[in-house]
Amino acid sequence: MTVGVRQQPHGAGNPRLRPGARPGLVGWLTGLALLAGVGYRLWLLGHAAPPTNSDEATMGLAALHIARGENFPVWFYGQQYMGTLEAYLAAPVFALAGGPSLLGLRLPTLVLYAVFLLLAWRLTVRLTGDRWFGLLVVALLALGSDRVVKNQLIAGGGYPEMNAAGVALALLALDLATGRPGRRLVRWAAWGLLSGLMLWVDPLVLPYILATGAVLIGFCRRELRGAAGALLGAAAALGAAPLLVHSLLTGRNPLHAVLAAGGANATAGWADRLHGGLLLGPPLGMGFCAPGQCATWQLWWALALPVLLAVAAGTVWRTMRRSSTAPADPSPRVTAAMRLALALAAVATLVAYTASSAAGLTPVESSRYLSCLLISLPALLWPLWMAARHRAGWTVVRPVALVVLAATLGTTAHATWQATQTAPAIRAAEARHAELVTTLRQLGVRHVRAGYWTCNRLTFASGEDVICAVVDDTLRPGFDRYPAYRREVERAAAPAWVAPADSPLATRLDERLRAAPGSLDLVTLDGWRIYLPHA
Repeated sequence: MTVGVRQQPHGAGNPRLRPGARPGLVGWLTGLALLAGVGYRLWLLGHAAPPTNSDEATMGLAALHIARGENFPVWFYGQQYMGTLEAYLAAPVFALAGGPSLLGLRLPTLVLYAVFLLLAWRLTVRLTGDRWFGLLVVALLALGSDRVVKNQLIAGGGYPEMNAAGVALALLALDLATGRPGRRLVRWAAWGLLSGLMLWVDPLVLPYILATGAVLIGFCRRELRGAAGALLGAAAALGAAPLLVHSLLTGRNPLHAVLAAGGANATAGWADRLHGGLLLGPPLGMGFCAPGQCATWQLWWALALPVLLAVAAGTVWRTMRRSSTAPADPSPRVTAAMRLALALAAVATLVAYTASSAAGLTPVESSRYLSCLLISLPALLWPLWMAARHRAGWTVVRPVALVVLAATLGTTAHATWQATQTAPAIRAAEARHAELVTTLRQLGVRHVRAGYWTCNRLTFASGEDVICAVVDDTLRPGFDRYPAYRREVERAAAPAWVAPADSPLATRLDERLRAAPGSLDLVTLDGWRIYLPHA
C-alpha cells in the first residue's frame, strides 16, 4: 500500500486527541509522572548515583579535550566503535561551568531521558489514542531499577541516546506513513539524520532503524522515489559521517570491533547463552531486578515477554486484516504496522543478544545490550491493556491481564526502591574518592600508576591535575585508553602508586614495602592507599 501526502487532521475521529482539548485528570497525572521520573533521576545525580567508573570518566575526558579544543575524537578512546556523541554534548557544559564534573557530564543524559519520556508518551498516544494507557507507559518508564538508570544516566557510550532516538524514529515514521501534512521534507531529513547518527553512536538500535524504515517503505514507496528519498539518504550520510570518514581514512571496519565487543572472540555454550539472553536478560535489562542480581521471583518477566510478543503480533495481524476493508483511511493499518515493527524489533534485539557470547559470559553486566527493549513497551502492553479494559463478561483473560499489569508495575516499583537504597553508600564512596583527589593535590602528586578502574576516573576527577597510567595486579603495564597519559607518566621522575584498600594491587605493593622497607612512604585514607616513592 502506497500513501502520499493526505490532508487529514491529526487525531481525527478521536476527541481525546484534539490539540485544543484540556488535559483533565489524566493530563495532570501524566505530567506528575513525567516530573517524578526526571526528579527521581535528578535525586540520584545528587547522590552521585549510579556509581561512576573509569569507562564513564573516559567519555568525560573526551568531553574535556573537546571543550579545550585539544582533541575531537570519533570513537570512544581505546577502541574503534561507539561514537562520542555524549562527549560532544557534555563539552559545552564543561566550557560554561569552567571545568569538568560528574554532574556536568550527566546533565545531557538527564535531558535525553526527559526527551525519551516525552516522546514515549507521544508515541503511545499516537499508536493507541488512549491517554490513560499513555499514563501507564509513562509511569513505568518513570520508575528505574539499577540497570535501567545506569543505561539512562551513565555517559558510558550510546545507551542514553538510543532510546530517545528510537522513539523519535518511530514517531517520525508514523507521521510520514499516515500522511501527516506539513514539514514532510524536514521529517524525512530528521529520520535519515537520526538513523545515520545512531549507526555511528551504537548499532544496538539498528533493529529499530530497520523496523521503522520498513514501515516507511511499505507505506511511502512512491514518495521515497523522489526528493524525499534523496534527502533521507543525504541526511543519513551526514549523521554517519564520522563513521564513514574514519573508515575511509583508516580502512578499518567498525563492524569487526562491534562483533568483538559482543563476544565474537570468546566462546560460550548455548546453554549459558540461552540462560543469560532469555532468562536473565529481559528482567535485568527492562528494570525488574535488584542491583546486580535477579531474585527467582523477579524472573517471571522472562516467561511473560515471549507471550506478550506473540500476542502483540497476533492482535496486529487481526487489526490489519480488519482495516484492509477501509483503504481510504490508512491510519489504522499504519499504527498496527508500527506496533508490529516495534514487536519485531524487540524480537530481533533479543535474538541478536542471545546469539552473542556476551549473554553467556557476562549476563548481568551485558544485559545493558537490551536497553532498547523499552522502546517497544507500548506495543507489548497494549493487548494487555485492552484485555484489562474489556468489560463484556468476566472471562479468564481479563483477570490475567490485570494481574500481569499489576505485577509489572509492582515488580518495577520494588526494583526501583531497591535501587534507591544503594544511593547513600554510593555518595559515601564518591566522597572518599574526592578525598583521595584532594590528598593527592595536597601532597603535590602529579603522576601515578593505578589499576584500570582507578586510572581514568582519577584523572577526570582531578581535571587532569593527576595523570595516571594503568598497571595490572602484578605491577605490569595495563590497558591505557589514552596512551598520552602513559607517555607522560613514564617521563615523570618518580610516579606514585594508588590502590583501593584490600585490593590485589594493594596487596602486591604492601609485599614490595615489606621486602624493601623505606622504599615507599605509605599514606592511608578511608578506602584508599597511596604509595609515595621515598624522597
